Amino acid sequence: MGWFFVACASVFEILGVLGLRLYSQNKTIPSGLLYLGGLGASFAFLYASFSHLLVSVSYSVFMGVGTAGAVIMNMIFFGESTNKLRVISLILIIIGVVGLKALS
Repeated sequence: MGWFFVACASVFEILGVLGLRLYSQNKTIPSGLLYLGGLGASFAFLYASFSHLLVSVSYSVFMGVGTAGAVIMNMIFFGESTNKLRVISLILIIIGVVGLKALS
């Protein structure tokens, strides 16, 4: 159940980052709600995961998945740079997250 909460937290983190990006471009109520609601829900799910998993593992996986997801989303939808070093760094984040999950 703890990994489900971490997965939900990561998805909402990505949605919150999307809302932040949209809100920074055009300050509308829907984008503000997506921003605040996404980040608020992500922290609620992350907190729920702490009762099932180690805090250090939950938080690290949450941050890794959220960071990688936000970077990928920005590369695909907002045209951010996809240079070689950035992609290699992204792959290293994913390897680290997989390693933490596998060893916990």
